[in-house]
Amino acid sequence: MAEKQDYVYAVARIRSKELSLFGEQTLEQLMACKTYQDCLRVLSDKGWDVSSGSAGEILSAEREKTWKLARELVGDLSVFDVFLYANDYHNLKAAVKEVCMSANTPHIYFESGTVDPKLILKAVKEQDFTQLPEPMRDAAQRACKVLLQNHDGQMCDVIIDHAALKAILQAGAESDNEVMQKYAELTVAAANIRIAVRSARTGKTLEFLVSALVPCATLDVKKLARAAVSGVDSITDYLAMTPYAGAVSAVQKSVSAFERWCDNLLIEQIRPQKYNPFTIAPIAAYLLARENEIKTVRIILSGKLNRLSDESVRERLRETYV
Repeated sequence: MAEKQDYVYAVARIRSKELSLFGEQTLEQLMACKTYQDCLRVLSDKGWDVSSGSAGEILSAEREKTWKLARELVGDLSVFDVFLYANDYHNLKAAVKEVCMSANTPHIYFESGTVDPKLILKAVKEQDFTQLPEPMRDAAQRACKVLLQNHDGQMCDVIIDHAALKAILQAGAESDNEVMQKYAELTVAAANIRIAVRSARTGKTLEFLVSALVPCATLDVKKLARAAVSGVDSITDYLAMTPYAGAVSAVQKSVSAFERWCDNLLIEQIRPQKYNPFTIAPIAAYLLARENEIKTVRIILSGKLNRLSDESVRERLRETYV
């Protein structure tokens, strides 16, 4: 009973926070802005800290604000590890390239993760991978090896991305929460489809595809790999027989259109969790909703900075949670 009461309080806090999530009206207000600076003024009015003026720093601050709230409500963030593994493996990729290629990019590391980025960098610098969580060790060692010996940046990415997807899928499978399960499955399936499409367009071999794709429940990756070798049309023919049949037109259009379709599908799937007050699901759904909001604002800000047409930006906007 105590656990339920804890979640009732936490969910009540989340429900109040949901009121400040951006709806279509706010997105239209941002889209109507003439300049990037006008957008920042709108965001400031909505309670965002825009003092840095940098889109990257503004979005990072909002992301950290969200996770600070999660820590206050839940305490132990390990229940949300499935959402954070992507950051861990992004940081691993950045550390490997910084050490092995002397590629030092400012502000490249994400602070929100399950492993301190400083520890990841230290482990790679010292080539002591025992400092890392066991699932990361093999990927880190293999990625360093292919980069140092073969100078193969693409294979380095494949190794780390593959490990990240496996970690996400396993975390989803081990969770008893529907939001985490759906997030993990859709994340891995979407990544597999993106890999297949890009491989088809660049003429990758079946061997490459087998090494890059990660088996998941909603896709037969062997069939997907064989389809990719034959071309994008074969991929869409296969997808038409899967739960991702609705994504066919998006896949045919562009990678960004497909990513938008996947994000919208996830929001659609988690929206009912708002009305489930006795579990952690509404908190998990809110975290995903906020990430979706931050991603949408990034698209708009990027459009303003690069003077993209409204039509081009609108094609990439995500559905709102509220």
